[in-house]
Amino acid sequence: MNYNVAVVGATGMVGRKMLQVLAERKLPINELYLFASAKSAGKKVEFMGKEYTVIELTEENVRSRKTDIALFSAGAGTSKTFAPIFADCGAVVIDNSSQWRMDPTVPLVVPEVNPYDIDWNKGIIANPNCSTIQAVVALAPLHRKYRIKRIVYSTYQAVSGAGVLGYTDLEEGIKGAAPKKFPKPIFGNVLPHIDVFLDNGYTKEEQKMIDETRKILGDQSIKITATTVRVPVYYGHSESINVEFYNPVTLEGVVDTLKSAEGVIVMDDCKNGVYPTPLDIADTDPVYVGRIRLDDSVESGINLWVVADNIRKGAATNAVQIAERIIAKNNK
Repeated sequence: MNYNVAVVGATGMVGRKMLQVLAERKLPINELYLFASAKSAGKKVEFMGKEYTVIELTEENVRSRKTDIALFSAGAGTSKTFAPIFADCGAVVIDNSSQWRMDPTVPLVVPEVNPYDIDWNKGIIANPNCSTIQAVVALAPLHRKYRIKRIVYSTYQAVSGAGVLGYTDLEEGIKGAAPKKFPKPIFGNVLPHIDVFLDNGYTKEEQKMIDETRKILGDQSIKITATTVRVPVYYGHSESINVEFYNPVTLEGVVDTLKSAEGVIVMDDCKNGVYPTPLDIADTDPVYVGRIRLDDSVESGINLWVVADNIRKGAATNAVQIAERIIAKNNK
């Protein structure tokens, strides 16, 4: 069975990557509809040897086309307006914005972690924040085995996480231009400021990681704190994750658990200079884990270094993997 698939925000950074991943993974597509704003409508986009014309995102244009699966990457406001319209027309929306993630009626899914949550969707499935996705892929198998008590996140996030404008700020900043997206220059700098500051002193990005981790792992009792930082790297988020468990851990047990986990590649041979970096893993889908070591400052704790491509696994690929799970279930 082939499916009618829509990509909303098709001309943006993540939208273009969604198309690349759809082609690579050879989803069974019958009709492909590419939606974007009026500014991008009429543009030509090539997909698997065929040229497509970008359609303006309007209610009339959505309702006049039969869509089975809609991949959204067009911002929270657009998702709030148009995701229910697609769902009302019978599509399953997989939304990459923050709009639906903490809605209790909407599943928040990382396929390697909680694919079962796809089953109770009511037409909309939320794609988590990029920094959360890679973290929980590594943490979920450890949580199942040892039960997590506390997490300390420290992130080092690429400028592409802020879209084309963030990428451009670094490119132009190298030439001495003032930033247009970030509050301060990013070239030769690090900014402990991703999204807006909240009343509790955390940024919205930090609060997203805290709230989304608990929802995806299905455990509101986990104590979590986070500091998220933008760094002058084009692609690839890196995370230092400190974890404390209720049950005793061994280094060998942690490494073996991660090596057998779906979607994880262990790169951990520090004596020979083996550990993941953003350049090592660019344009790939797994989550890479290295610098694995026990934290002797607590009774049962570890430190992990987790790296992934934020545009692929952190956004486009995760959404396409959700679509694959939907298709596989429908084809049973």
